Amino acid sequence: MPGWNFAEIWEVVAEQVPDAPAQIQGDRIVSWREFDERANGIAHTLLEAGVEEQDKVAQYLYNGPEYLESMFGIWKAGLAPINTNYRYTDDELVYLWDNADAVAVVFHGAFVEHIERVRDRVQRIHTWLWVDDDTGECPAWAQPYEAAAASHPARRTAPWGRDGDHLYMLYTGGTTGMPKGVMWRQDDLIRNIVGAGVNPRYSEDPVDLDVTRELVTKPGPIGIPACPLMHGTGCMTQLLVLCGGGCVVTLTNRNLDMEELLSTIESRKANMIAIVGDAFAKPLVRALDAEPERWDISSLYVIASSGVMFSEATKQGLLKHNPHMMIIDAFSSSEAVGMGQSVSSAGAEAVTAKFVVGKHTRVVTEDGRDVAPGSGEIGRVAVGGYQPIGYYKDPEKTAATFVTIDGKRYSIPGDFAQVEADGSIALLGRGSVCINTGGEKVFPEEVEEVLKTHPDVHDAVAVGVPDEKFGEAITGVVELAPDTELDEAAVIAHVKSKLAAYKAPKRVLAVPTIGRAANGKVDYKRLKQYAKDELGIDA
Repeated sequence: MPGWNFAEIWEVVAEQVPDAPAQIQGDRIVSWREFDERANGIAHTLLEAGVEEQDKVAQYLYNGPEYLESMFGIWKAGLAPINTNYRYTDDELVYLWDNADAVAVVFHGAFVEHIERVRDRVQRIHTWLWVDDDTGECPAWAQPYEAAAASHPARRTAPWGRDGDHLYMLYTGGTTGMPKGVMWRQDDLIRNIVGAGVNPRYSEDPVDLDVTRELVTKPGPIGIPACPLMHGTGCMTQLLVLCGGGCVVTLTNRNLDMEELLSTIESRKANMIAIVGDAFAKPLVRALDAEPERWDISSLYVIASSGVMFSEATKQGLLKHNPHMMIIDAFSSSEAVGMGQSVSSAGAEAVTAKFVVGKHTRVVTEDGRDVAPGSGEIGRVAVGGYQPIGYYKDPEKTAATFVTIDGKRYSIPGDFAQVEADGSIALLGRGSVCINTGGEKVFPEEVEEVLKTHPDVHDAVAVGVPDEKFGEAITGVVELAPDTELDEAAVIAHVKSKLAAYKAPKRVLAVPTIGRAANGKVDYKRLKQYAKDELGIDA
């Protein structure tokens, strides 16, 4: 086995703790033995369908046991899983699956109508596995996931075997307008996140599954992904849980329900939850503050967050209800894991957006110099060590993001920062104007192009303004066509008809002129301030 491979590790875990729970949702409990056997069935079904090594399998799923179970099966078969944002519209789905060269899709029944509208546009896909969620019957063009999972409980390996080079492919909205597939070798990802989060021996050579046998001698931690498994934060945190022999508990409600989350933490004695910054944490604090005696969350020892700003005041609000836990705010992205982290505990406040740098992190200027601590100079954050091999089918973007400095390869996704005198970094934000709303990255130009197709809109920009619930709320600033008046609701509805709802502006404001320069560029900073002023936002 050249390199670490998740399927190989998890099979050993299943041998070590076969009767321990691997996944729980509601009253449903899946043991590690069942987790392994059902994943064998998925691997068998895909191989019988004629897949080839490293073919791509899309997961069009809400949170639930089938997500990680099908991922296990995909990796057993030497294939590559592809996350699919379940908020996407038809055109976005077609783009994603076509770009990924997907040949199979695992999907919840709730998405049948969406798929039926696009099936003739994604003809490379030959296998559809339908997960029953009580929303209708299995369509004739698909096969039931349950039958596939039960089809072959014995271990199944592809003719090409398994390899550390086999991919975990994570599509991210990023800052480039259209989603890009970040290609992680499983060996690199395991050395990076499992080596840091479970045991450093996973970062060391030689690769030896006796490491797993020695480390997993009893059931491990219990984790809850409160955020979607389709995103990196939700999924990567649970990969860690499973590599430690633990159990992943998914919620039954498809909309975040704080009462269900808190009740599940208490009933399942969860040790770790994964959230996405203030968008999740602030409602959590409000629920706990409103009924401080209702839930026992003393089993929690970690709240993990990544991807968005997470204010220190909110962290301390959570710690007030469990002073023994830690809040880990990871400074990472899909293509750059391990840039830094901020750890908060009761009585030991950290500063919002100030991070301790990771082992392989540096802040560099445009000409490749390191930013000197305390200099006040601004540079881009670069992270080395084990990182992705690039973006799928995008050599130009790969070359721009993954660069060599002083003979070492770094990922530089575009985060700007200053280096403090103590060596920590103060994050300033993306060099682009990417909007991060509720953990979703939205590229303004995509929204702007749709805004400008409305008959009453002459020109438009999209900016993010501070918002308590979403972190940033998308706001459209439009220059109206002559002799028209702004119908805000109609413009928002127009965007929602073309794009996923989370990409639509929460508000639309009219401005006399967008004020483009001769080269067509706009002053986003000025228009963002205009939006804040109009909406009475001081932050």
